[in-house]
Amino acid sequence: MAWITSHEKAARLARAIASDISLYNEAAIIRGITADNLFEALTDELQEGRDLYKSRVAPELEATTNYFERAVVDIVLGSHGGIASSIW
Repeated sequence: MAWITSHEKAARLARAIASDISLYNEAAIIRGITADNLFEALTDELQEGRDLYKSRVAPELEATTNYFERAVVDIVLGSHGGIASSIW
């Protein structure tokens, strides 16, 4: 399989992975936001997603961008902004 070398395609892959994490882990996300430990609650899922992203994106592109982390914040956290939390 060829590496993804396009910024646009790398960002799209990151959003797709983050969307899957959000879709399949709704209960854990709600618990994590409520308890203010979202990233700990999703440690395994986020690492699996990060590993998948790194396995597909060219190392030089992955090392100089933060598309995966941005997608997690925008999609996983951002789409659940209405959940009561002590941090907002």
